[in-house]
Amino acid sequence: MIRHIYVHIPFCARICPYCAFYKDLLDRSQTSRFCEAMLRELDQQCASFALSPETIYFGGGTPTALTTSQLEFLLGGFRERLNLSSLAEWTIEANPGSVSARKAALLHKLGVTRVSLGVQSWDDELLKLLGREHNSQQAEQSFHTLRAAGFSNINVDLMFGLPGQTIEKWKFTLEKTISLQPEHISAYCLTYEEDTEFFLRHARGELLQDTDTDAAFFEMTMSILEDAGYEQYEISNYARPGFSSVHNRAYWLGKDYLGIGPSAFSTVGMNRWQNVCDYRTYADRVLSGNSPRASAENLTNEMKRTERIALSLRTSDGVSASELWRVLAPAGRLIVVVPNRASLWAQFETSPFGHGQPYSRGQLDRLLVQSLFQPESWDAALYMPPFGQRRSIRTGNAWERLGHSLWPRLAGVHIVEASKSLYVPAPVKGVRRRALAPALAGSRSHSVTAE
Repeated sequence: MIRHIYVHIPFCARICPYCAFYKDLLDRSQTSRFCEAMLRELDQQCASFALSPETIYFGGGTPTALTTSQLEFLLGGFRERLNLSSLAEWTIEANPGSVSARKAALLHKLGVTRVSLGVQSWDDELLKLLGREHNSQQAEQSFHTLRAAGFSNINVDLMFGLPGQTIEKWKFTLEKTISLQPEHISAYCLTYEEDTEFFLRHARGELLQDTDTDAAFFEMTMSILEDAGYEQYEISNYARPGFSSVHNRAYWLGKDYLGIGPSAFSTVGMNRWQNVCDYRTYADRVLSGNSPRASAENLTNEMKRTERIALSLRTSDGVSASELWRVLAPAGRLIVVVPNRASLWAQFETSPFGHGQPYSRGQLDRLLVQSLFQPESWDAALYMPPFGQRRSIRTGNAWERLGHSLWPRLAGVHIVEASKSLYVPAPVKGVRRRALAPALAGSRSHSVTAE
């Protein structure tokens, strides 16, 4: 039984220069045909799998770029075809300026329970830099429109580490967001993704990145949001009690999920596939009775276990040190550097539950540099810079849970490859380099979907 469904709607009124997800400019002459193809693919999947969704996530792109009548046709079609008796959460991404009162009321009526609003910033100059079509006033009005329509679960999507963004501007953005009292806040550090305009400008030296400043932004985010009553349950996601994203948690827990639409990934059992990344080709294939799949992959238990660890390390639940040790360093030593109020604790020789030895920060820096430049010395390493960690971490059995202590980059002795801000240490003892499909299927770096 498949319990989680992601739906990708690629249309955007404007292409943002930082976004690497599959998207295309809105073409009103194609959208009705596209919606029909989406429902046809859903029919195909209903014939192949038992579907009883607990979560549905409409991401993009900009789902609310569709007209009110198209959304009614599409969401109504999902309601007609699916057993929604177990549905706990139905999320749709929305851009400010694309949500009218009529559209918001319709979404609420059709059963959408959660809206992720792509505000990104409350600074109009930064919004222009990001290529957003809305201004701060429109963003605030959209939030109030959603509230008036009856939505009691709203996520506000924000970005930091932007060119020209000061720590004061970021503090204002956080405080402004808190004043609106959303149930959920996603705060992502800008990443320069390949195949984007920002990546090219960054490569030319026009846009610069300062990781120390990014760390200060991140530390401020944790402090301000925690003080305001938001729990940081994932490295970039904060929620009031009871309002964490059920859909994204399913990704992080390694649950099966089905992707509908162009470029969407699916993982069912030991099989993973991706649909074709072109909405016209996608519609042609589906409407002619063919499969939209473009590629497929057979997973192994080791691959799934490694992905589960990589995703769990981003969450407050974490992963057991014994499992981490078993996968990443089965025959050697694992360095774990964890932030602590007074000092940093390091190195386990043969067991993750061995005796910890205190190191000064300078000693740990030298240890890290040594390991990075002498990769033959180690089988694996996990490095966690001491940014903003306020929880007390001790050695011994207290290491059983590590999730609270991770910064969103893992740098290792061996090369670390990043995918949509989700990081997999590789290659380590046969763990091969790979992208994580959940990040592409709706769990995004600036948005794992505007989230």
